[in-house]
Amino acid sequence: MAEKIIKTEYSEEMQKSYMNYSMSVITARAIPDARDGLKPVQRRVLYDMSELRLSHDKPHRKSARIVGDTMGKYHPHGDSSIYDTLVVMSQVFKKGMPLVDGHGNFGSIEGDGAAAMRYTEARLEKFTEEVYLKDLDKTVNFVPNYDETDKEPEVLPVRVPNLLVNGAEGIAVGMSTSIPSHNLGEVIDAVLAYIDNPDITTQELMEKMPGPDFPTGGIIANKSELPAIYETGSGKLKMRGRIEVELGKRKADRDKLVITEIPYTMVGTGINKFLVDVADLVESKKLTDVVDISNQSSKEGIRIVLELKKDADVEKIKAILYKKTKLEDTYGVNMLAIVNGRPETLNLKGILKNFLEFQYENTTRKYQTLLEKEVEKKEIQEGLIRACDIIDLIIAVLRGSRNLKDAKACLVNGDISNIHFRTPGFEEDAKRLCFSERQATAILEMRMYKLIGLEILALEKEHKETLKKIDRYQKILKSRKTMDQVLKEDLAAIKEEFATPRRTVIEDGKEVSYVEAPAAEQPVVFVMDRFGYCKTLDQSVYDRNKETVDKEHVHVVECMSSDRICLFTNTGVMYQVKLGDVPAGKLRDKGVPIDNLSKFDGTKEEIRYLVNGERLYGQTLLFATKEAAVKRVSGAEFCTNNRMVAATKLQEGDEVAAIEPVREETDVILQTDGGVFLRFPLEEIPAMKKASRGVRGIHLNSGEKLEKVYLLGDNPVVEYKGKNVHLNRLKVGKRDGKGSRVRL
Repeated sequence: MAEKIIKTEYSEEMQKSYMNYSMSVITARAIPDARDGLKPVQRRVLYDMSELRLSHDKPHRKSARIVGDTMGKYHPHGDSSIYDTLVVMSQVFKKGMPLVDGHGNFGSIEGDGAAAMRYTEARLEKFTEEVYLKDLDKTVNFVPNYDETDKEPEVLPVRVPNLLVNGAEGIAVGMSTSIPSHNLGEVIDAVLAYIDNPDITTQELMEKMPGPDFPTGGIIANKSELPAIYETGSGKLKMRGRIEVELGKRKADRDKLVITEIPYTMVGTGINKFLVDVADLVESKKLTDVVDISNQSSKEGIRIVLELKKDADVEKIKAILYKKTKLEDTYGVNMLAIVNGRPETLNLKGILKNFLEFQYENTTRKYQTLLEKEVEKKEIQEGLIRACDIIDLIIAVLRGSRNLKDAKACLVNGDISNIHFRTPGFEEDAKRLCFSERQATAILEMRMYKLIGLEILALEKEHKETLKKIDRYQKILKSRKTMDQVLKEDLAAIKEEFATPRRTVIEDGKEVSYVEAPAAEQPVVFVMDRFGYCKTLDQSVYDRNKETVDKEHVHVVECMSSDRICLFTNTGVMYQVKLGDVPAGKLRDKGVPIDNLSKFDGTKEEIRYLVNGERLYGQTLLFATKEAAVKRVSGAEFCTNNRMVAATKLQEGDEVAAIEPVREETDVILQTDGGVFLRFPLEEIPAMKKASRGVRGIHLNSGEKLEKVYLLGDNPVVEYKGKNVHLNRLKVGKRDGKGSRVRL
C-alpha cells in the first residue's frame, strides 16, 4: 500500500484536538444531563446494577463485581473513578436521596475513605428502582456501548428532577457545575405547580420549594438572595453550622457549645480542619473562654463539644467561630447541565421545563408501547372469542388438515383446497373464515381447557379490560391535560412513599458582628534565614543572643508587633506581610516559609530588599535593573494596604538587580558582571514614579549585565574577585557613560 502523507498546520491540529478533548470531557464525563441529572459514569453504574438484578430485596453483591462489570461493558476508564462514583451514590451525607445501598465501610462524614472494593458490597435502593429505572425498556433510547458489542441507555427514565433532588458537582475544561441538593417532597410540589401553570414565576415556585436542603442540615443564612440565584442559575449560598448551648446541670459542670450540624462544604476533611482552627484560636488567645474541644460524633450524628469557662460570652464565641473558621462558609451555585448535547446554565424554571419535556417524551413512548401491546392483545382475544363461538368448525378444519400450514391457510384465507373434512357440511362455512395471521397462530396454539365455560367468561372479561386500557391509553396520548394528570398522580405517589422532612433551615441570618480587639503593641525582631523560614523574636531574646541571630539569619529587622514587612523582588513586585501573621518563635524554632504568608514564590523569585514597611514613609529607594535602568522612588509610593503591588516597570527579559535606600550619599557606583565600574553623582538619577522604567545608568557592552550598585558612604572599599576596590578612588564620570574596567 502506498504511503500517504497529510500535511497540516501544527497549531490548527492542536487547537482542533484540544477542542475535541474538551467537549468530550464536558459532555461525556464531568457535566450531568439535564434530563436525568446524571453523569455518564453514574448512569452506567446504575444500569449495570439493574442488569445484574441487584434489587433492594436481593442480597448485596461485591462492589468489585459491579465495578468490573461496568468497566468491561460500558465505562472503559479507571476502576477508581467507577468505585468512587458507587461510593458517593451510597453516602447519606453527600446525597439527599442515596441511590445505592452500601454494605460495609463506605467512608464517613469526617473524611475517612471507603474500604477497598473487594471488601464492600452494594445493591440498589428501592427509591432507585422505582424512580430511576422503572419502565426502562418502554421509554428511553438505547445506544451502542464503546465497542458496539452491547447496548446502554442514552439516559435513564428518572421520574423526578434529579438535577435538583441530588444536585451535581463536576469540573470540566473551562467550566464547572455546582448544583445543591433539594428536598424531594418540595421539588415534587414545585413540579406540580409548574404543570398547573407553566407561566409561574420563580418567586411563586419558591413558595413550594424555598431553597436547597443539604443532607448535613445546617443553616442557609442569605434567604433574600435565593430568588436571584434561582432566576439566574448562579450565585453564592452563605452556609452556617448549627450551634446549641448546653448548660451545666450542676455547679461543677461547665457550660458547653455543641455543634450538631455542619455546612455541607465541611463534609470530608472539614471537621478535622475545624478542630485544628479552633485549637489555633485558643492558642493565639483569641478564644480565651474555651477550655476543651472534643469530637463526639458518631453514627447518630455530628456532635462537636466546646467546653467553656464560667460566665463565658457565648455570643462572642459564636461570632468568632463563624468569622474565623469554616463553620460559616459559602457554596458557589452554578446550575450548568447538558441540554441537547450542549452545556447550558439553567435557572429553576429552565430545569423544570427540561425535566417535563423529558417526562412528556417518556410518557408518550411508554403509553405508545403499552397501547401497541394492548391492541395486539385485543386482536388475539377477539380471534379466540370468535373461535370459541365456532369451535366445531375449527375442530373440523384441524381434523381435516394434513399439516399446520394447511390449517393456518384455511383459518386466514378460507383455503380448503388441502382440507379433507371427515364430516360433510363444513365446507361453505370454512370458505368464509378470515382470521388474521396473529389470531390464527393464537387459535392453533390454544389449549383445550380454554373451552371450559368459566375460561371463556374469563377471556371475555379480560377482553373488556383490554378495551378499557386501550381507551385510557388513547386518551392519555391524545390529550396533554390527561397526560399531565397521569404525571401528577405518579409524582404524588413518589412523594407519599419516599419524601423526607427538610433538614436545612433557611433564614436571613444576622451578619456576624465581631471586632477583633487589637493586640498590645510590643517591640519584636523579624528574622528570616537563607532558606526563607521566618519568625518573630521578643526584643529581649534578640538582645541576649544578638551575635548568634545575626550570624544565622540573612534578614534581621527590628519593628513593632503591629508593623508590616515589605519584600521587594527581582521581578519588580513588592509583597507585604503583617507581623501579626508571622508566628512568634523561640530562638531555636524553625519558623514558617515566607511563601506561606504571602504570594511570594521563593522558587522563582529572589528578594532584593526587605524593610519594615513603617520606615518606607521617610525613605527614598534607588532601583537598578540588569539592563542598567536606574531611578529614585519615594518610599511613600509603597504605603498601601495591598498585599502585592508592582514596585517598578520592567522591559521584557529584564529584572531588578538591586534596591538600595538612599541616605546622605553623594555618589553612586554601578558595577557590571564584566568588572566595569561607573561612578557618578547621585543627583543625576531622576526621582520618578514607581510605574516608570527609569533612565539608563551605564552604557553596557555587548552581553554584559548590571550586577551591583554601591552608594559611596562610610565604607568605600568593596571586594571584587578577591581584591579590594576603593570606590572613592574611582574617577567621577557622567551617568550613561561606559565606565572603566578595574584591573586586578
